[in-house]
Amino acid sequence: MPWQNNEDGEESGRNGENGKRRNPWGMPGGSQGGGQGSGQGKEPSSGPRNPWGEPTGPRGGNEGRPRGNGAPDFDDFIRRSQERLRGLGGNQGGGGGRGGGRSAPNIPWGLIGGGLAVILLASTSAYQVGAGERGVVTRFGQYSSTSNPGFHLKLPAPIDQVTKVRFEDIRTTLIGTVDGENENLMITGDGNVISIAYAVRWRIKNAEDFLFQVADPEATVRDATESAMREIIGRSTLNNAIGPERAAIAEQVRERVQEILDSYRAGVLIQGVDINKADPPNAVDEAFKDVSAAQQDAQQFLNQARAYAQQIQAQAAGATAAFDKVYEEYRLAPEVTRKRMYLETMENVLGKVDTTVIETPGVQAYLPLPEIQRRNRAAQAEEAQR
Repeated sequence: MPWQNNEDGEESGRNGENGKRRNPWGMPGGSQGGGQGSGQGKEPSSGPRNPWGEPTGPRGGNEGRPRGNGAPDFDDFIRRSQERLRGLGGNQGGGGGRGGGRSAPNIPWGLIGGGLAVILLASTSAYQVGAGERGVVTRFGQYSSTSNPGFHLKLPAPIDQVTKVRFEDIRTTLIGTVDGENENLMITGDGNVISIAYAVRWRIKNAEDFLFQVADPEATVRDATESAMREIIGRSTLNNAIGPERAAIAEQVRERVQEILDSYRAGVLIQGVDINKADPPNAVDEAFKDVSAAQQDAQQFLNQARAYAQQIQAQAAGATAAFDKVYEEYRLAPEVTRKRMYLETMENVLGKVDTTVIETPGVQAYLPLPEIQRRNRAAQAEEAQR
């Protein structure tokens, strides 16, 4: 060995060398064994040293011997580190060698792990469903049940999973634009082209069907509504589509869309369809407006003609009723009624002329009725001024 141990010291003592041999680093060394071999009974101040500058012990190592010159004892350091590691694992480590080691506290890892597991299970086993929601529970990815609003329990994750859906929210899907940038053109039943924009209002009817029967419910609603609208418009005329039949067409579309979605089991309830725009395409819009204005003028003239006809008919009916009354009176007293009719007729005729000729014996043939009337009006005006 490159350095001497105690046995070498003892051997050197017995050989009479008094432990004054030098190690390979040129340092003088002695040993406890050398002292004993010489019979002096004293413990030498130092023994043979190892390459780290520490004296060797009776075991040929560094354990159990005092340090030399304050140099570190690496074997003791490694032993203490091992004891500390054993103490962290739940075993108490005793101090070995000169310095010893203090015992590490026992940590209840099992109890801590059990508590964390209980908390995790409790947090994933309880869930709350809010108002207007439905909780769809899946077990290993397969539909299990549907929960109403309230507090519920389930198997812990990842066995059971809950998906909450807004059950009562009214959703709106717009198809086409009102401003005309993206025209949604359709062909009517009379071969005309119409640009139409509309909106469909819907909500969830069945939560599990809504989640699992169709991949994209909103796109399904859009496609079904557009298909139904094209079908209904294809059976209607242009005038009906842009005029008085618009509300009826919207109701027919709603019923048809509901039938399509029910056949898909989409879990969707159609609340209504609103037609926001139904006009001719932009390319012919100006011409169509001229035609529409001419139709409105024609309709206005027809309405005026109907009003005049009704007025004439009312006057004729009144005249007929008056004649019937006169005829009844004539049947009761023909002579008196005939004379009365004559006088009333002459009054209506002569009241509009200025000259009156009367051919009656003893009566002046000419009466200046206009002059008399003028004088009478002048006299009345003077009296009014007074």
